[in-house]
Amino acid sequence: MRLECFVSNAWVTGSGEGRPLINPVTGSEIARADATGVDVAAAMNYARSIGGAALRAMSFAQRGALLNDIAGVLIANREGYEQTACQNSGNTKTDASVDIDGGIATLKYYARLAKGLGDATCFVEETRDQLARDPVFFAQHVMTGRAGVAVQINAFNFPSWGLWEKVAVATLAGVPSVAKPATATALLSYQMVKDVVDAGVVPAGVLTLICGSGEALLDSVTTMDSIAFTGSAATGEMISSHPVVRTSGARVTIEADSVNATLLGPDAVAGTPLFDLAVREVVRAFCTKAGQLCTNIRRVLVPREIHDDFAAAVKSKMEEFVIGDPADATTQVGPLINMAQRDEAEEKISQLLRECVELARADLPEGLNEKSSFVAPRLLSCSDPASASIVHGVEVFGPCVTLLAYKDLDQAMCLAAAAEGSLALSAFTNDATLQVGIAAQLGAWHGRILFVDDTVGRNHTGHSIVMPQCVHGGPGRAGGGEELGGLRGLRFHMQRTAIQGSPDMLDRLQAAGVVAQL
Repeated sequence: MRLECFVSNAWVTGSGEGRPLINPVTGSEIARADATGVDVAAAMNYARSIGGAALRAMSFAQRGALLNDIAGVLIANREGYEQTACQNSGNTKTDASVDIDGGIATLKYYARLAKGLGDATCFVEETRDQLARDPVFFAQHVMTGRAGVAVQINAFNFPSWGLWEKVAVATLAGVPSVAKPATATALLSYQMVKDVVDAGVVPAGVLTLICGSGEALLDSVTTMDSIAFTGSAATGEMISSHPVVRTSGARVTIEADSVNATLLGPDAVAGTPLFDLAVREVVRAFCTKAGQLCTNIRRVLVPREIHDDFAAAVKSKMEEFVIGDPADATTQVGPLINMAQRDEAEEKISQLLRECVELARADLPEGLNEKSSFVAPRLLSCSDPASASIVHGVEVFGPCVTLLAYKDLDQAMCLAAAAEGSLALSAFTNDATLQVGIAAQLGAWHGRILFVDDTVGRNHTGHSIVMPQCVHGGPGRAGGGEELGGLRGLRFHMQRTAIQGSPDMLDRLQAAGVVAQL
């Protein structure tokens, strides 16, 4: 099977050999993706002129209806997506649900937001500032969709959610999407887009799909374009430093490496609900997508007095792990997406072991295919985290978690920030003073902070789960980008312009019905 590219409202097959997509359980090839010979520049021009014009002519409510139609197509075809996620991504049924249903839910969420914005096509900010001595000259900021394309380069671990969360935000902002899924797991993205195109719910030029190499995308960006990238820091640096990207003025947002952490307060001792909740969340870090989540827990900061109890509790759960073929309904931990990722994860675990010791390792089943991509879940511990560097800087993209014993809360704060910017931090404590301190001292180092106390209990969405209502991104090493966050996510694709004039003129702008209150 060869994956085609959907460009200029037509499916096109690449002319090269392409790259293989692999079943991570058997190691066998299931498809090939190639974009050789595809006129990407023409496709982007088509999207700007045809797709962009179509979206900008729509009201927010109409764009929302479009997103709702896309979601409807995906829901109708959902059953086949689970099998694809299993075969190409090594996803268990639970893993597939996180990805597939997460993408659908995000589309539906933005469709609901759009419905509430009505017939407007741009935003006006509430504040109006007087600029002259007499009340005759004011300024008000208006946000309009940019006349470019949204280039969306996605990571391999979320071929559904990563695709549709970017499409949802760009579409609502009035900007057409040019999506480039990671080749290794592009089959699900391809299947979904093909279903949407076949259903005829998307106007021409609004959605473009590039399966295969995406270098030509960067060569073709122009001033009004935006680039949203999810993946490694090295690739992110390559994108942001690309000569055309730098000189064009195209906007870039990057979500990159992240050594996320969970922090247990001194009150989260064994026998308390907080302790059990923290154990539950760490166990999820091993199982969900075999640890292949950019927001996953990598470090667990625990008081020295709690360390051994916590390690024993997690180790006990690890002994119960069912590891194997994700097609088996009993499997909890599937494989990584291919042998390259398996080897990279093992190499990075070896790096961590220079500063850590291995406390527990789950057993892999016997008789695995030598070409399979399984990695045994590992629990490590670093006894001197204040002097360590590797444990704060190396992200194992797989089922590996490291415990870090801290001596006091000041050290815990320093350790949490030592990763130099992360996507997510979770804190398990009932201590109100500690909660405030974490928010104040660590907020600048993290894109999202989840507080779990006895009031929240199990009623939270999880350390690793990204919700469309909340900003997704993080500072420093995490890339410095922002996505989602409700209507905040639209800012990346829109131009904020200060409109200066008389109150009557500004009133006429709003009365014309082209703006919604932001």
